[in-house]
Amino acid sequence: MKTATAALVAALGLIACAAAVGAAGANALTDPVGALGAPAAPWHVVGLPRQSKPYTRYQVVERDGQRVLEIEAQASYGTLVHPLPDVAGARQLSWSWRIEQDNPATDLRTKQGDDHVAVVCALFDMPIGAVPFIERQLLRLARVFSGQALPAASLCYTWDARLPRETVLMSPYTRRVRLMVLHGLGEPLHSWQHEERDLPVDFQRLFGDESAEVPPLQAVVVAADADNTGGRSVALLKELKLK
Repeated sequence: MKTATAALVAALGLIACAAAVGAAGANALTDPVGALGAPAAPWHVVGLPRQSKPYTRYQVVERDGQRVLEIEAQASYGTLVHPLPDVAGARQLSWSWRIEQDNPATDLRTKQGDDHVAVVCALFDMPIGAVPFIERQLLRLARVFSGQALPAASLCYTWDARLPRETVLMSPYTRRVRLMVLHGLGEPLHSWQHEERDLPVDFQRLFGDESAEVPPLQAVVVAADADNTGGRSVALLKELKLK
């Protein structure tokens, strides 16, 4: 089990912004699917401080004659992060994904089941003054603990076979992470689904209670984890774009 602070850091989508923004060198989101093997830079895997469990595996592989990103979690944690130098005005995030193997032990409503089979997140640089007081102090603590500029608002899209489509919920660890289920209960796995999300609309839907303005993007994250349940999942992703 994660400690309370480590779990908060994990839920917030730990990112190493200061070091990686210079490496990105532009406002564009690089497609992680390039040459076979590790995802294309500046995408990089980030774990927890002093993480002892395995890291989630991210590899570009061949499937059905095309290259895709394979995301395999096995009792593991680790996020695939693309930092962005405070991109303002981005409207649409799109991608295609499918689930190869589900993890039936997940339950995003509980801390014990808080593992994702597949999740895509937009991390926003919302001013900390917009965060309610108690959560603001917890966020500051998590930033000190991690040594990273953790985001104040993470908008995440997830695929979860146990929750109905369009379910909106918050991470059981922190209100700084809010989730929308795009595919869920009763829907088939093993088939490609294409997503096109209007980021300002979704931000206002999930964080409009705290901010009337849509802050700049701080990073995009692709992830899966299974460290709480000890299970295994496999997902595929392709055609990730930011406009």
